[in-house]
Amino acid sequence: MITKRREYGPVNAKQRGFSLIELLIVVAIILVIAAIAIPNFLRAKISANESSAVSSVHAVQTAEITYATTFTTVGFSAALADLGDGGTKPCPGTINASCIVDAALASGKKSGYNFTYAQDASTTPSLGYTISASPQMPDITGQRGFFGDQTNIIRADPSGTATASSTPL
Repeated sequence: MITKRREYGPVNAKQRGFSLIELLIVVAIILVIAAIAIPNFLRAKISANESSAVSSVHAVQTAEITYATTFTTVGFSAALADLGDGGTKPCPGTINASCIVDAALASGKKSGYNFTYAQDASTTPSLGYTISASPQMPDITGQRGFFGDQTNIIRADPSGTATASSTPL
């Protein structure tokens, strides 16, 4: 068997590769595009987290109505965890594990927000509660804080901490 010997000589114009300058220009263009796109992505992520927080506050408000209707002798739940499944599968549907909201929300942390719940235990059955959502890392996971209670009005505050006197959405 005869094999041909391949010669390596000068590079033809058709076989020419990219120069270092051309590669650096392409990298610079990619960096400029990334510098423009990353802040827009971060703003979109904050907006998505805030929308999720509003939906979660609304979910708690709806869940509390269901809870108070189901457990009429108790009224509103004593803790946010009571609206979840309590880690029990299948869900028992009891006062302490009513299975009305998802486990993430019942744990008090969801989509970059911390949820704080308080029951108004001054009457039996309980006739009031408050739910507030604040960003876990302000200006990174969210900017506004949200608040809700038995009035079913969601309120927002751009400072990150909303209260009953904040502006309604």
